[in-house]
Amino acid sequence: MQLWAIVEPGKPLQKIEEPDPAPKGSEVLVKVTHAGVCHSDLHLWHGGYDLGGGRRLNIMDRGVTLPRAPGHEVLGEVVAVGPDAEGVQVGDSRVIYPWMGCGECPTCLAGDENLCDKPHAIGVIHHGGFGSHVLLPHPRYLFDYGTVDPAVAATFPCSAITVYGAISKMAEVEKDAPILLLGAGGLGFAALLMLHALGWTNVLMTDVNEAKRQAALDAGATAFIAAGPDQLAQVHEAAGGPPRVVIDFVNTGRTAEAGLEMLGRGGKLILVGVGGGDFMLSTAMMIFRARTIVGSMTGGMKDLEAVIKLANEGKLAPVPVERMAKDEANEAMRRLEEGQVTGRIVLT
Repeated sequence: MQLWAIVEPGKPLQKIEEPDPAPKGSEVLVKVTHAGVCHSDLHLWHGGYDLGGGRRLNIMDRGVTLPRAPGHEVLGEVVAVGPDAEGVQVGDSRVIYPWMGCGECPTCLAGDENLCDKPHAIGVIHHGGFGSHVLLPHPRYLFDYGTVDPAVAATFPCSAITVYGAISKMAEVEKDAPILLLGAGGLGFAALLMLHALGWTNVLMTDVNEAKRQAALDAGATAFIAAGPDQLAQVHEAAGGPPRVVIDFVNTGRTAEAGLEMLGRGGKLILVGVGGGDFMLSTAMMIFRARTIVGSMTGGMKDLEAVIKLANEGKLAPVPVERMAKDEANEAMRRLEEGQVTGRIVLT
């Protein structure tokens, strides 16, 4: 199989070849037809994550070995199955749930493999969608995406379930309450569309890139606020007061601190992005304002089922998708890193 792989952190992806896997037991081999390009792929490519305070998490400490083909938003055709693989046939077109765990612990058995302490994620620990094929240990990671455009469905296992999982942590928030999204990139736009699909009507967006204003408004944002020194005042004016919830899809120390400050009493800050960094937190003010900070990491298999159902019912508008050839993987990564992407690039 062919792989557009990270051979050395920060260096261009290289096209390499490895033997085609032969499925055994319950394994399933999928030929990749669509692969989304995500900011998490950039972190993998750069070799680590900024933990703040001068600390850094190296990808090798997460169990990653190189070379590794990134890509965890994967859709493809089943081309071979092991003798014990049930419920799947050669020729089936399926979207892959990539956040595999050990499959045996209580967390995994509850369907939350993304929270397993022994991760085996596609495109991180194992080769992902930047390769020509993906080998899965079991058919349970394959989902029928119905009549949805496969390029759009390919984005469901990360961007869609990530925003769905984050929104599910908002708890009891009125449908007309102001919700603020920090970051108007792929996840921000996916969250805007998901909130509308689930019935929320007052969604504001902010971003450092003023050029994303019109796209945000066209997609149904109540307001777009460019990041800047008067951002807090503009947000409160546009929202008619402090927003009830802020979802931070950037999540640097600067954005998280700003998001927390924008909230009123009883507000909730949901951290999703992995931009990295840290900020000073007044523990007393957390009490006086009764605010909540919660982290949210991707979503479970039940979330993927829910997203597919929403899309096939016509409730979830498709995220903007730009198709690029897999041989353009390095160009796709460059454009994403430079903030030139609205919605999602999908390699085909």
